[in-house]
Amino acid sequence: MKNVTFRELKDTGTSFWIVQGLLGIVILIGLAAAYYMETNGHWVTGMNNQIVWGFPHVFAVFLIVTASGELNLASIASVFGKAPYKPLARLSALVAIAHLVGGLMILVLDLGRPDRIIVAMTSYNFRSIFTWNILLYNGFIVLSAVYLWTMMERRFNPYTKYAGLGVFVWRTILTTGTGSIFGFLVSRDAYNAAIMAPMFIVMSFSYGTAIYLMTLETLAYWAGRPIGENLIIRLKNLLGTFIAASFYFFLAYHLTNLYAAQRQGVEYFLLSGESVYSQIFWIGQILIGTALPLALLYSSLGHSRLIIYLACILVVIGGLSQMYVTIIGGQAYPLTIFQGYEASSSFFDGQIATYTPTIYEALLGIGGFAVAAFLVILATRMLPFIPSSLADADIDERLVAKDH
Repeated sequence: MKNVTFRELKDTGTSFWIVQGLLGIVILIGLAAAYYMETNGHWVTGMNNQIVWGFPHVFAVFLIVTASGELNLASIASVFGKAPYKPLARLSALVAIAHLVGGLMILVLDLGRPDRIIVAMTSYNFRSIFTWNILLYNGFIVLSAVYLWTMMERRFNPYTKYAGLGVFVWRTILTTGTGSIFGFLVSRDAYNAAIMAPMFIVMSFSYGTAIYLMTLETLAYWAGRPIGENLIIRLKNLLGTFIAASFYFFLAYHLTNLYAAQRQGVEYFLLSGESVYSQIFWIGQILIGTALPLALLYSSLGHSRLIIYLACILVVIGGLSQMYVTIIGGQAYPLTIFQGYEASSSFFDGQIATYTPTIYEALLGIGGFAVAAFLVILATRMLPFIPSSLADADIDERLVAKDH
């Protein structure tokens, strides 16, 4: 019976300090941008009375959804008992926690009054999905940490499956809650759909697998640790399946809206090609984020690690495009305040809202990504998260993990 030995990421030389230093600078720039928006007011951003969730929310929701999907690899190992994925479980839980923290950092700093988060954490309105999400986000971090503990502390290894099952159920509820934020907004024609919850779950699988694969490949290459061809192909096929499943949900969502007479207006707005959102949808989400990755992964070039890495990058671009169209495009279309009636006043009723993101919003969003990367690299430097070898000869159906 073969063993998998986990070791810290200590064989990177001075490059560790260089990378962490650069990430630290990016984080500080993001915090400076948040401070500038906080002290000057949100008029320095592209947001307005119609578009209240701006570019930072695109990054934040993407990272939160991605965090749930990144834990999928650990769930496959612990909950569904797939032994080849067990060496990937520790890193899976780590990157999930890190990306959720990065996303929440953006979310809190984009509130306009970050100190008001204390009110949300101490005064609960259980009729609000936002209240439930605060509980779900904190619970996700705690349960993921417990899950990691059971994997890394040999005495508690027998409880790993139960901890994995608990966090699997929790993250499913969490992503359902994130999708329901949009699904429950009845006055927004682009939202208000029950399919939002399962669609966000499937999207999380796609985004999470792509970023996890990139993280694993980068860290393993950096530390000079081999990854077997069979494992890469497994992950590549898993990613392709999730991309196709996400496309199915996109298709079902838009076809259903096109069929419903009251939703046809917003669908033409998002898909007709006349707005910037339709261009982002067709070019960013469908072409770059769906068609090209599927073509690359299942073409004759699909066995190349460089091509797989490129496909992952395209999925991330497509995911950000999807979030931009959903979050900002959905707000740009006029509110339907009274169903079946037209409302008009001097306050932009019935008009398409305009929005142009600013550099401050982009820097805050990029800072969230930098926080996640910084935490992952720091944790893998200090604790044994990455196997010393993932070569095919070291991965079979019977694995026992041990620390160095």
